[in-house]
Amino acid sequence: MDGFNPSRFEPCTDSAFLCVRFQPGRSKQPASPLLPMAFKAGTLLVFLLTASGCSGLKHWLQNGFKVGPNHVPPAAPVSDAWIDRADPRVKNAPAEDCAWWTLFNDPTLNRLIDTAYRQNLDLQTAGTRILEARAQRHIAAGNLFPQSQAAIAGLAHAQFGPNLGLPLPHTLNIWADGFNASWEIDFWGRYRRSIEAADANLQASTERYGEALVMVLSEVAANYVQMRTFEQRLQYAQENIAIQKKSLELVEARIEQGAGTELDECQARSNLALTESLVPPLEAGRRLACNRLCILLGMPVTDLATQIEAASIPVAPPEVAVGIPADLLCRRPDIRRAERQVAAQCAQIGIAESDLYPRLGVSGFIGYAANDLGDLFSSKNFTSFIIPSLQWNILNYGRIVNNVATQEARLQATTLQYQQTVLTAGREVEDGLVQFIQAQQQARRLEDGVSQAERSVELVVKQFEGGITDFNRVFTTQAQLVTQQDQLATARGNIALNLIQVYRAMGGGWESIAEGHGMPNLINSVDAEGIPQSPASIH
Repeated sequence: MDGFNPSRFEPCTDSAFLCVRFQPGRSKQPASPLLPMAFKAGTLLVFLLTASGCSGLKHWLQNGFKVGPNHVPPAAPVSDAWIDRADPRVKNAPAEDCAWWTLFNDPTLNRLIDTAYRQNLDLQTAGTRILEARAQRHIAAGNLFPQSQAAIAGLAHAQFGPNLGLPLPHTLNIWADGFNASWEIDFWGRYRRSIEAADANLQASTERYGEALVMVLSEVAANYVQMRTFEQRLQYAQENIAIQKKSLELVEARIEQGAGTELDECQARSNLALTESLVPPLEAGRRLACNRLCILLGMPVTDLATQIEAASIPVAPPEVAVGIPADLLCRRPDIRRAERQVAAQCAQIGIAESDLYPRLGVSGFIGYAANDLGDLFSSKNFTSFIIPSLQWNILNYGRIVNNVATQEARLQATTLQYQQTVLTAGREVEDGLVQFIQAQQQARRLEDGVSQAERSVELVVKQFEGGITDFNRVFTTQAQLVTQQDQLATARGNIALNLIQVYRAMGGGWESIAEGHGMPNLINSVDAEGIPQSPASIH
């Protein structure tokens, strides 16, 4: 059997795929003229496609040798000004990127916000999504280089029967060792468009983290305000229960003296029972707010209200700076995320259009090949070859064109979603502003009403003690006091909640934290059992 001669291998030119053909019994021989002819034909074909003015290639040169459209930020439907711009409580000055929760001057709230930023699990999940998108971007960038590379070593063994009539030995062994690589040239921008999409997705993931941060900050503040509101309502209820118990004792004393009636006692007991019935739902509401706070803080549910200092409902500043509606396009992370998703989908059109044109590639091998393993690394068995290739899925044009149409339709849908996000953002700010303004007016009226109701209860009780009036007026005024005080506490809480809603709708808070702290640790400090610690700073 003759020794192995690498020159017996030559490229296959009857296929667009990369392969080699073994030519037995041949010594050194010039390469087949079909290969350079095929490559020249492919080059000419590309030139003709470029010069022909095809719709997909019209802006190929202007786009930096990339097919498909370049991203243009879509139009955003925004109002010229806010509806309540003339109200003195709405300042048209640019909204400040401040830690808005500090405006409430509540140290406990500040500590809760800081703890939630460090321990909230949703934020950490959003952070890992950024790491995932960053890795996907690196994968996309790697496709600019040879897409497959491998160090190979193997044995090809063949046995041929004598009846085949082939000019081959009955037994053939080929040992080979070396490196091969294949590279599809990014002639039409397929891989560069993939990088654009990956970049946009990475930026969208970053904005999604900002969106999650805005939500966590506002939810912590809102639930804290709700907890304090329930505590204030409970306090009012307990105070009224104490007042009504004294009234009941007074009625019972007057009955013993023969000056009272059973109707007075029934009314007093009814009033007391109704007020006492307010306590259980208020206790449950306070507990639910505490439970939600615990989850936001990334800690097991506990009675958080017993672990923090007592305080009143946070007092909101009377004014808020909101800038102009167009500022939302830059401030709100969800709007920025939606715009980045439009950019990512725009790049998908270019990726789909690249399938309309031929793919140009090159493959190669460098190494050693021999019949005998012991002679494999001899210098005479050194083997190398380079094979250009051209692949054009002509028969798949129907599917390719429809895939382009699919990506274009998705771009339209993504653009509409972006515009809907902008509209929703404007509505949320308007909702928060009108409720913030009206809650202040409601609270002012209720403060006057409660002040008068408290004085009425004080006077009517004295009149009842002096026998000037009957208990029916005591019953009525005390019931009114309970209702108005409960409404006042709710209104004061609503002022703070609506201001929080305004800041959430404007996307406030995330920039100040991002500038001051950066990305949170994805793996937080945990105890021996892997459970986040209850922050001692809020105790």
